[in-house]
Amino acid sequence: MRVPVLAVLSLFATLVLGAAAPGGEATALREKYKALETELRDNAFGRPLHLDSKESSDEVMGDAYAVLAQPFAKAGAALAEPANWCDILLLPFNTKQCRVVRDTKGNPGEPVLDVRIGRKSEDNAEQAYPVKFQYRVARLSTELLQVRLGADEGPLSTRDYRIALEAIPLPGDRTFLHLSYAYGFGMSGRLAMKAYLATAGADKIGFTVTGKDEEGKPRYVGGMRGVIERNTMRYYLAIEAFLGALNAGAERSEKAAHDWFAATERYPRQLHEMDEAQYVSMKKKEYARQAQAGARAQGT
Repeated sequence: MRVPVLAVLSLFATLVLGAAAPGGEATALREKYKALETELRDNAFGRPLHLDSKESSDEVMGDAYAVLAQPFAKAGAALAEPANWCDILLLPFNTKQCRVVRDTKGNPGEPVLDVRIGRKSEDNAEQAYPVKFQYRVARLSTELLQVRLGADEGPLSTRDYRIALEAIPLPGDRTFLHLSYAYGFGMSGRLAMKAYLATAGADKIGFTVTGKDEEGKPRYVGGMRGVIERNTMRYYLAIEAFLGALNAGAERSEKAAHDWFAATERYPRQLHEMDEAQYVSMKKKEYARQAQAGARAQGT
């Protein structure tokens, strides 16, 4: 049974009354919004979005800051539900399955997102790589949302996956959101990514402009920073598409898929992978499998 939005907010607001006040985190995010306000109004993305990335010897990280045209009460409650994150994570083309299970090891009973990552073509979940994200709502009040997802291992010998989301309300029934996506790698992971970037990913680029070419056109970041920027953008656009489809009823998944694809096609050099008919057909099947798996789990 789904819990009403106001009840969710009321419950979490009650839970945090006795805890440390979220003022520091919310204040820091408000200050970040003020620092980015001009760029959010006028940038190359054509939407209120700022994206950056960093790479070290054993980790890459992408950060997206954006203004959502959704009131915080609605966005915060929706993004605090683990099942909704499965709907979000399934939108990128290479996610084949996501289901909420319960941790039986480190944090017994806590939600875990069992995600299967495959190729961009149609794979079944058994052919895809399993990534298990520990899920935690660090804070949800009327002023701040913080969600944390973490996985020890990922594909291509990557490790220590971290997805962090925080959001605050803005005037005019809007929400300011910060999405951080990061993962680490050792020598084997770096070699695997290097092989990918030398073959299938050779022509892939990110969004950060690093200079200009001989014709004066922008030159974009590539390599592992390009990879993390593309994936951070895909996940941000998935959040945006999911929230925009919340009121679509039974057509919610299909609307979100169409909207996500349309949003990615605004940046074809970085994000185009297939045509819309192929993508939507693939996602219909994957959402149907996810719904069937959920129905079976409820019947057990």
